[in-house]
Amino acid sequence: MIISHYMKDEHRACDNYFAKAEKAASKKDWEEATKQFEIFAHETLQHFKKEEEVLFPAFEKQTGSTEGPTAVMRYEHEQVKGLIGKMASAIIDEDMDACLSLAESMMILLQQHNMKEEQMLYAMCDNILPVTIKEETLETMKHTQL
Repeated sequence: MIISHYMKDEHRACDNYFAKAEKAASKKDWEEATKQFEIFAHETLQHFKKEEEVLFPAFEKQTGSTEGPTAVMRYEHEQVKGLIGKMASAIIDEDMDACLSLAESMMILLQQHNMKEEQMLYAMCDNILPVTIKEETLETMKHTQL
């Protein structure tokens, strides 16, 4: 499996949990919204950890650059983390309006972020990382937990 396929699959799984949480919130099913959002948040933060602690350092070591696309992705991760906290509060408060407004912001940010990673960064990783480094990186990511 190549890096881009593995990471895209994780994006889709996170998107699915997020959609389920948003749908439940729109129906004021706060128990289900909480459950799905907790899974989304966990999976997303774990995905970020794989990128920030394994993939990005491998890319940066190979390219010699820490100021390129990985710096942008780390910045966007911080934005997503902030929205996760705000949306979690809105769900706890059972505030449908705030929840759905934050969900819209989250969706836009994640779609743009994921597109940049999938179309640029992951493809670059697949192209520039030597095969052995790609394999090691994938194996390490598969075992990285929060």
